[in-house]
Amino acid sequence: MVEPTLADFLALVHGRPGHFLLESGYHGGLWLDLDGLFGRPQKVAPFVARLSDQLGRHAVDLVCGPLLGGALLAQSVATALGTEFCFTQPGPPADGVGLYQARYRLPAAFRSRVRGRRVAIVDDVMSAGSSLRATCAEIRSSGALPVAVGALLVLGEVGTRYFVDEQRLPVEAVIRDALELWPPSECPLCKQGAPLENLTAPA
Repeated sequence: MVEPTLADFLALVHGRPGHFLLESGYHGGLWLDLDGLFGRPQKVAPFVARLSDQLGRHAVDLVCGPLLGGALLAQSVATALGTEFCFTQPGPPADGVGLYQARYRLPAAFRSRVRGRRVAIVDDVMSAGSSLRATCAEIRSSGALPVAVGALLVLGEVGTRYFVDEQRLPVEAVIRDALELWPPSECPLCKQGAPLENLTAPA
């Protein structure tokens, strides 16, 4: 099988430079519109197959991903591995300010099914890893054991450092590429006066 490349992935999504507020609270200079990624399943299949191979080494019982793209990926990976699948959905944010205020919750139907299971947590793209770390916390609180984190594309080091250094979880990726993220107080685009877009807010 031909190895999928970054160019192959970027051909499936719409990306543009700018000044963006991410779900994590970080600011970034790149936005990837991932809504249509799984609309061409034959094109994304080589990425799913590669990630499934990588996650298969971790003796996974169940694959979980945050809505929307992570859930679609989780279902595809679970099918490839012959495991069960579940998803998390956005819940009320934490009562506070700063980074990582997003919360994701398992639907009630999944809570008893994940208990005691070895879970791979996946998303289509990970940069800061906001939805993945919220999903990981929810999985742990439900009595499951996260054993690996996976993404089709990992951008930068922020998310990877959290999972590898703090959670002691391996991060599997089909492709990795550089991306710089900044806390709002350190954002050079803010200092330049560039307009900030919040594309994560409800329309």
